[in-house]
Amino acid sequence: MDLNEIRGGRLDVISEEAEHHKQSTTMADGGGRATRGVSTFQRFSVDTNESLCFEPWEDSLPSPTGAEDGLDDVFKEGETESEIVTINSRLQGKVAEMENFASHLEEIFLTVEENFGRQEQHLEQHYNDVLQTLSQRYDDRAAGLEEEKKGKLEALYKQLLACGQAMDASKDLIETAQEVYRRQDKRLFLKAVMPTMKRIEEFAKEQVDLTLSTSLEFNTPLADLSDVKTMMDSINVVPAPSAPVINPQIPNSATQTSLRVCWSLFSDDTVEYYELYYRPVLEDTPADSTCAPLVSKVQVKETHCAVTDLLPNAQYELWVTATNTTGISPASEKTLYVTVPSPPVIKQRECTSCPEAALIRWESGNTNPVDSYTVELSEMGTDGTDSGIAESVVAVPTCQCLIQLQTGRRYLISVRAVNIGGPSSRSEVITVSTTGTFFYLLEDTAHPCLSISEDGFTMFYGDEELPISAMALDDNTFTRCVAVLGDLIPVRGRHYWEVEVDDETEFRIGVASGDTERNSYLGANNTSWCMRHILTPSRHKYEFLHNGLSPDLRITVNPVRIGVALDYERGTLSFFNVDLKQHLHTFQCHFRNDVHPCFGLDNPGALTVHNSIEAPKYSFT
Repeated sequence: MDLNEIRGGRLDVISEEAEHHKQSTTMADGGGRATRGVSTFQRFSVDTNESLCFEPWEDSLPSPTGAEDGLDDVFKEGETESEIVTINSRLQGKVAEMENFASHLEEIFLTVEENFGRQEQHLEQHYNDVLQTLSQRYDDRAAGLEEEKKGKLEALYKQLLACGQAMDASKDLIETAQEVYRRQDKRLFLKAVMPTMKRIEEFAKEQVDLTLSTSLEFNTPLADLSDVKTMMDSINVVPAPSAPVINPQIPNSATQTSLRVCWSLFSDDTVEYYELYYRPVLEDTPADSTCAPLVSKVQVKETHCAVTDLLPNAQYELWVTATNTTGISPASEKTLYVTVPSPPVIKQRECTSCPEAALIRWESGNTNPVDSYTVELSEMGTDGTDSGIAESVVAVPTCQCLIQLQTGRRYLISVRAVNIGGPSSRSEVITVSTTGTFFYLLEDTAHPCLSISEDGFTMFYGDEELPISAMALDDNTFTRCVAVLGDLIPVRGRHYWEVEVDDETEFRIGVASGDTERNSYLGANNTSWCMRHILTPSRHKYEFLHNGLSPDLRITVNPVRIGVALDYERGTLSFFNVDLKQHLHTFQCHFRNDVHPCFGLDNPGALTVHNSIEAPKYSFT
């Protein structure tokens, strides 16, 4: 019977028992109470020696009649359903164990079939070789007997001819002597008798060999069948296997700490077991170093193996040998496998968003390169929990991704690193809101005298001036204006943020290109647009500067919270007094490149940025 049929039949029986038990435990009477059905289930387990063991289940349910304890076992419907769920869960787990065990048996069954096939072919080959050798020996021996027979017959034929010739000569002499004897004339008798006598004397002197010149028996030498015996003995001797071949790594065949390795044989070898060797590949270790990683080994009977307790996102060098009763095969060629990467690390201070999208940045967190990244996001429900509806952005080649989102939602976002072994675990989850524009200050652009708070939204300009020698300046740092840029998401839509200011602080707020001159003041060049506050002895003066020019405007009420509205499509940058919902000024311009929020302090003081705020309706009208 086929193994799949056996397994399928057993699983069907267990499924029927589970259904029967479920029905018996859910029968309820008119009063809303239910009785427990008699359980005939048994627990089973798969032990380490691959045998299936059944044990009685100690938690079997009592009889509904209460015959065992004399009590009626009644309980509420909710308890019944809970126990049914528990029983079903246990049963499903055991069924899964049985399926895994059956799969393992199937693999062993196939391995036995393959070994039997190879052994049968090996035996048949030896059988054919022995028959061929014996047939050759028979032909050689038959040919030798034929040659011996031919030689014997030729010798006997020659001897027979010699005898015949001697008999003819003797007969001729006898006839001649008789003729001489019958003659009446004495003179003629005397004349002929002497030559006849002489011939008789000469014939008598000739020796006729009357013995057989050849033996009537044939030589029967013992046949040399030592090579045949060797071949017969070799039938029970299995040749040593040839070198196995490790297959290339299968996608999604690894975890962070394990690898599934497969190999194959391209011959009819018989193998008792395999030995898989592996060691990590460390880039910093020289090839001839005595501190090379230790080689680990695992022995298996199948042509696959799961190697555990490995390092994440590490390359491993693997090779395998095959062994049988005769010997060990040569080692296979060494192959590289990689484990799944470690989870990436999201750089939350560099993640930005707007009502339409979010820009997520992260670090790989792995020494070895990864193939790609997958960004996973799910929307948060109104109660702050995961809605369960997940989306993925796959095959991201770099450590950042711009994701299109829906306005006014909150999302949970995580990242996975992917290589041929499979995806890593999820990174830490961050929450992204699309209520408004969200960004942090770019600390690498800040003037050395400017300090940024831990939360990344407040800047301070202290009273003490730093000496020039203490200022760490680079090409991206503002050197003249005590200013800093904000990391605005590169989405050319609508953006809104607010700035909390102080009446006693001279400041500049607005937008600037990423390549704006660092040794220039904000608003004094053609790559920055800003609102400036100046303290004079008589009043507070406000300017709206671009390329050093400002319209002649006067603001009577000093704004404490200023709203900034940037509209790429309309080419406008507007400023508002948030408390009064009052429009202050709008720049009409065409932004060829993406711009960043910019903030500057002309005297000691502080500014606080408020973002992720829904833009007021009046800001883009």
